[in-house]
Amino acid sequence: MTSELLDQALVEEATKKSGLIWVEGPDGPARALWHVWHEGAACLIGDGPGEQPLPGLADKTTAQVTVRSKDKGGRLVSWAATVVELASRSPEWEAAVAELKGKRLNAPDGEAMTERWARECRVLRLEPTGTTSPLPDGDLAKAPLPTPATTREPVPAGLPRLLLKRRKRR
Repeated sequence: MTSELLDQALVEEATKKSGLIWVEGPDGPARALWHVWHEGAACLIGDGPGEQPLPGLADKTTAQVTVRSKDKGGRLVSWAATVVELASRSPEWEAAVAELKGKRLNAPDGEAMTERWARECRVLRLEPTGTTSPLPDGDLAKAPLPTPATTREPVPAGLPRLLLKRRKRR
C-alpha cells in the first residue's frame, strides 16, 4: 500500500513539474508532447492545424508515459496510462481546455483558440493506471523520425568570407 502511494505521488509530482512528456502507444514510437496535469491525469491537445500531432494515440486505449526532469532532462519515472478522449464541449473538456489554454504558448489565434480546438482538435486525458515501469539501464537513443521539416543544406559559398570580414572589423 505504501509503495503504491509513493508511486502515485511520484507520477503526479514529476508529471506536474515537467512541461514535456514522452508518450508511446502500443505500436508506435515515443513522441515528446506538451501537457498539463489536471484532476489526476495528463491532458493533451493536438491533431489539429497548428497543434502537436498525436498520431494514432487517440485510437489507442493504453500508452506508456515517460517523464523527464525539468532541470536535468533525465528520465524520472515511466508509467502506464489509459487514454481517454474528451467529448468536445463536455464539462470535462471545458475544464481541461481551461488549463491547457493557460499553458499554450504562441497560439496563432489568441483567445479564439478554444473555438478552433472544439472544431478541429482532440483533447486527450492520460490517466495513470497505478503501475510504474522500472527505468532501463541502457541508452534508449533512436534515430529521429522522418520529417519534411528537415532542411539541412550545404553552407553557402560566400558565408565563410562574410564571417571573416566581421571578425576583422572588430
